[in-house]
Order: sequence, then C-alpha cells, then structure tokens
Amino acid sequence: MTLYDRLYELYAEFDTETLRAYREFVDLFPPLDSHVALDSWDDANADLAERRSRIERAFGGDEGDALAEVAAIADRESAFTALDLHGKYGRAPNALVLDVDETLRSAGDTDNEIPRETLHLLTEFAERGVPLVICTGQTLENVKGFLIQGLGNELVHSGDVSVVYEAGAGVFTPGSGADTKRLLYDDLDDDVRGVVDRVRDGVLHEAPERVRRGCHLQGNEFNVTLKPNYETGSDDAEAVIDEAMVHLLDLVGGAAGERLDLGDGPAAARAYYAAADPEIAGAIDRAGASADADVPEAAASLFDRLEVALYRADAAELAAAELHKAAGVEASLDVLGVDDPFVCVMGDSKSDLRVMEWAEETGSGVSAAPEHSSRNVLDHVGSTDDLVFTPGAAADVLRTMYAWRCLANVNDSGR
Repeated sequence: MTLYDRLYELYAEFDTETLRAYREFVDLFPPLDSHVALDSWDDANADLAERRSRIERAFGGDEGDALAEVAAIADRESAFTALDLHGKYGRAPNALVLDVDETLRSAGDTDNEIPRETLHLLTEFAERGVPLVICTGQTLENVKGFLIQGLGNELVHSGDVSVVYEAGAGVFTPGSGADTKRLLYDDLDDDVRGVVDRVRDGVLHEAPERVRRGCHLQGNEFNVTLKPNYETGSDDAEAVIDEAMVHLLDLVGGAAGERLDLGDGPAAARAYYAAADPEIAGAIDRAGASADADVPEAAASLFDRLEVALYRADAAELAAAELHKAAGVEASLDVLGVDDPFVCVMGDSKSDLRVMEWAEETGSGVSAAPEHSSRNVLDHVGSTDDLVFTPGAAADVLRTMYAWRCLANVNDSGR
C-alpha cells in the first residue's frame, strides 16, 4: 500500500475533524483558575489521546504515530498538498523564513496581532528542531519585543530563532555567542556607508518645515526611514510622504555629489530614481518637483547601490542595495547551522520576493504568500506551488508544512 493509499484511508476511516478540534482546544486553552474549565480540558485531552491511539494502532509503529500527528494538525486538503510537495521535492522544509507584517499578522483580519494558533504552531516547529528565521523590515528592538511576548523568552533565546531586521541590515540570533549579532552593514564600502550616514544626519533637521513637523524618523540601526505623523493611508500622510521622498532624494543626490564632484547631485538623484520606479516618479510629480535631468555615469553607478523606496502614504526609505532579506537569510541560516537549507519562505512584498527567488534559484525551498500580496509575489508563488492563503491565515500554510515533515518521516521509514 502506498503512502497515498494510507493517507486516503486515514481521512476516510477516522473522524479527523473532531480529532483536530480536540487538539486545537487542548493546545490553545487559556490559563484559567477554574476547576470546571480544567476538568473540561482534562476530558478533552483524554479523548484526544484515545482518538490518536486508535490511529496509531491501526497503522502501527512510527507510521501510526506520524499519521496520527498529521490528522491532528492538518485537514485532508492540507495533508494531500503536503504529500504532493514531498513527491515533487523529495525533502521537507528544515527551516521557516517568515515575514511579519501582512504575513504572520494582518491588520485587516487579525487586529494586527499574530493569531495565537499561528504562534503555537511556530513553537511546535521550534520544539521539533525546525529553526525560525523572522525576516522583516522592522527594527530589531520592535521585533524582539513581540517575539518574546508571543513565543516566550526561553524559545527566543534558545539558539533556534534568528531575526533578519531592517530588511537585511543585520542578523540577531540570541544564544549564539559571538555570532549573536551580525552587522551586515559593516561590510559596505565607504561610498555607500558615507551617503547613508550623511542622509541620516540631515534627514530631519535639514528638512522642509512640513516634513520636519509631519514626519518622524523610524528608530533604525542603519536604514533611514521617514514615517508620517498622520494615519497611514490618509491624504495627509500621502502628501507629507511624497514631499519627504523628494527631500530624501535631494539628500542622497547631495551626498553623492559631494563624493563624486557632481554639478547637481539632487537633480540627478531625482531623475535616476524616477526612471527606475514609477511610484517614486509619481511622488515627485505629486509634490510638484521635477525629475528632468541628466544622470552622469558615475552617479548612476553609486545610485544603483543605494535603494530608495516609496511606500505610498506610509514611508520613504533609504537602504543599501547590497543589504537585502535574501543576504540576511543566508547569514541567519549560517549562524543557525542549517548547512543544506530547504526552507519555507512566507511573505507579501518585493523584499520577500527576493528571498523567494533565491530559494527557487538555488533549490533551497518553497514559497507561500497571502492573497493580498504584491502582483509580482503572487505571480511567483502561483508559478511554483500556488501556496496562497487568505489574510490572517498563515496557520493554514504552517499546517501543510508540519504535515509535510511528518509524512516525509513516514516515507523515509520505508513502511
């Protein structure tokens, strides 16, 4: 009997839906000082154990244990998706690479909090030796705070959790001794670091009054990010971020001009980045500025190594092109000791797409994305394994990955 047949029998012959309901109740039961509630938990746990044992006896040995775990976590569709993925790749993910905002959590459906079910599944992976790489554009301190709150201090400092922060500026892996913090921006050359440092020094105190009063500087360690003092997405936020983008470009051009002896560095910067990104061109136009200028070859070469990004009505950002999430992920996996990575990448933006493309090009994993992701991300995920999930439902993909690991063990056992 093939593994496909055994999986078919599992979902045809056993009440897996009730089994999963008991598992969810037992796993996510909140701490309550109530004898009645605790008695209910004990009853559910006992019923869960009995239902699992029936599956274990039916299939026997390690295979029975693995199939019972699959049934307790994943529904039929997720389990067969996992089996198809294993048939395609021949191995299961040995690490998870996870974006946070609009991936693990979604402002639209989860009140901008990571659901408890998602957090619990992440702990299940970590406890079974699957490292977690949290890969985000956020600051390190912000990420550390919600990770400790959501996963617990012990797990975060276990040596099995790594954080790629500021979209690749640095890597933080608590419990890793001298490798606990890697400052990837330390490896940049003087021209790139010099421009970023100069921009940071002047980004607020040299700003036009509207930008100075209407924006704040995000507390990044290396990147320079201006955020609005208005509600994200509002007309006021859009107007001030458009003006902030022009100011940021002028600072970049001015700093580059000082290094390269350019006649009009700010005009060259506007022209270069407007040509490279229609969204930036739109911001320049809405702010009433001009992007019509020649770009000297030396300037273009330096600008190519400086990444300027506009997040409409949300942020204007400067980073180094050499510092990206994919480079950070590789550094994280190195610190974690994952020598032959095969990861599951979950993300929604163009910075996550770079990690997804790295995983595909190097044969290092699979990718998943929420259905509200950028068009390029959805095109990539759709062209690979079509692992698209609804907003706030990252747990659906995590269940598939978990089932995949269980089924890989069954398949490898030769039973």
